[in-house]
Amino acid sequence: MYKAPVEEIAFTLKHVADMGEALSNGLFGDLGEDLVDAILSEAGRFATEEVAPLADIGDRQGARMVDGEVRLPDGWRDLYRSWIAGGWNGLTAPAAFGGQALPNMLNVAALEMWNSGSMAFALAPTLTMGAIEAVSAHGSAALKDKYLAKMVSGEWTATMNLTEPHAGSDLGVLKARAERLPDGTYRIFGQKIFITWGEHDAADNIIHLVLARLPDAPAGTRGISLFLVPKFLVNDDGSLGARNDLFCHSLEHKLGIHGSPTCTMIYGDGRFGGEKGAIGWLVGEENKGLACMFTMMNNARLAVGMQGVAISEAATQKALAYARERTQGRAPGSTGAGMSPIVEHPDVARMLLTMKALTQGSRAISYACAHAIDMSRLAGDSRHWQERAALLTPIAKSFSTDAGVEVASLGIQVHGGMGFIEETGAARYLRDARIAPIYEGTNGIQAIDLVTRKLPLSGGDQVMGFIAELKAIAEAVSRSNLDGFGETAARLDTAISDLEETTAWLLAALADGRAPEALAGATPYQRLFGLVLTGCYLAKGGLAESGDGKGEGRIALCRFTAENLLAETAALRDRVVNGAASLAAARILLA
Repeated sequence: MYKAPVEEIAFTLKHVADMGEALSNGLFGDLGEDLVDAILSEAGRFATEEVAPLADIGDRQGARMVDGEVRLPDGWRDLYRSWIAGGWNGLTAPAAFGGQALPNMLNVAALEMWNSGSMAFALAPTLTMGAIEAVSAHGSAALKDKYLAKMVSGEWTATMNLTEPHAGSDLGVLKARAERLPDGTYRIFGQKIFITWGEHDAADNIIHLVLARLPDAPAGTRGISLFLVPKFLVNDDGSLGARNDLFCHSLEHKLGIHGSPTCTMIYGDGRFGGEKGAIGWLVGEENKGLACMFTMMNNARLAVGMQGVAISEAATQKALAYARERTQGRAPGSTGAGMSPIVEHPDVARMLLTMKALTQGSRAISYACAHAIDMSRLAGDSRHWQERAALLTPIAKSFSTDAGVEVASLGIQVHGGMGFIEETGAARYLRDARIAPIYEGTNGIQAIDLVTRKLPLSGGDQVMGFIAELKAIAEAVSRSNLDGFGETAARLDTAISDLEETTAWLLAALADGRAPEALAGATPYQRLFGLVLTGCYLAKGGLAESGDGKGEGRIALCRFTAENLLAETAALRDRVVNGAASLAAARILLA
């Protein structure tokens, strides 16, 4: 059974992702370490004792359609009500609408725990939190006053409606349409697919944020508008009115996240009588909806990265517990009687340590991204921190979710044949994890974004400045003279050099108009970056704890990572710099 690693989360926040420094400098107002620890402790308790026990029934039973209505798995409706009663939905939301206005770092730490308990359950608040940010940033005062308080409290959930059967990553071809009405509202028509928690029975109302196109809109993404479309219309006094002209047509049957209702939504077919067309309100300006939606999507991308961290943590806990109990054969050097626990066999230990390294590295990357977001709003050098957050977001999303799949797969391998049997629960983590590299922008799209948009920020100065910070960590390891680090400093130096060389090559390729060559190496570059960050952040954690005469475990994991995982960066560098020609030549096989 999953147990929230509250102490590890707190350590990473404070000493690796620099929350401790921000607290000391008063950037978070009256927030202090005691309150941070109390919030994390209670979030961990709730995730461990209330969310995790219902994960299995959510997976086995799943969301289902009953007489045309969507029903959550048994116990989930009450779980959600308990969750919002704890005030968790509004951790970072504006205080003016009932939120607590706490740092994003605290929220992503809590999201990790909810997702480790049940990724399918945590998807509901994840989407609602993103919608709150979008409406807060782009909605009119009237929309904020009518909708935000109930969204912040969690009484009303929210969704993001982008994808259509023919329009996935290319939103420029979406066909959902909007028609203006004389009173300033709009009627929405169309079909949306893959809508997470698009319909359910846990909340009184569901607020859909829908992308659609006006009749006179320009072609492509420049002609997309964003609309707020509630399941139930809301009266002026805040009470619920008539059912809007929208409904869930069907639920998807998925590989994983079974408890999360993934809906096909229909807008404007007149099912409930009256004039056809779901009533919606414009968010932001006409034809500028994609920019508004990206506020929500950027929030969601980091949140999805946290799903990768969460699955990695839960899968690692389960595999380690199994490996300590399961006995097979005699491990090398064993002096005890009988068979050895499999954790004592070198290959199993290697798998488990790889799982731990990828989990802690992904956690640190994602928390560092959240820190940059917080600093962009609070620190003096907002442009620097905005660019740092922009640079880290695609890495946090992609590296962490790829790690989630890899770690969950290793977890099955540790279990052996029992991992392939559903009753152990190891397979659920892999089934749940597999969606995370796909949605909220596939990891391939994240790589394109990283290389073409984020590396050139400030003429490349942002990424090169970041690499200089990583070099400083490696130098600190070298100066520490701690024997436990082994070859860590040298391995970090080499890996960082690989990152620096590939970054310079990609920037030059883009400047020379060789974008196809750069994009051929975008995905391996993204992994290279994540591996280097993993090594550096684990080293930073080891250095931080060694100052108190501790840190043997952190330093040992850092050394394992440096001496076992970082050698991959050389191969990734070669793929980035030299792989484009062979890729282009081999594409004849795909014709």
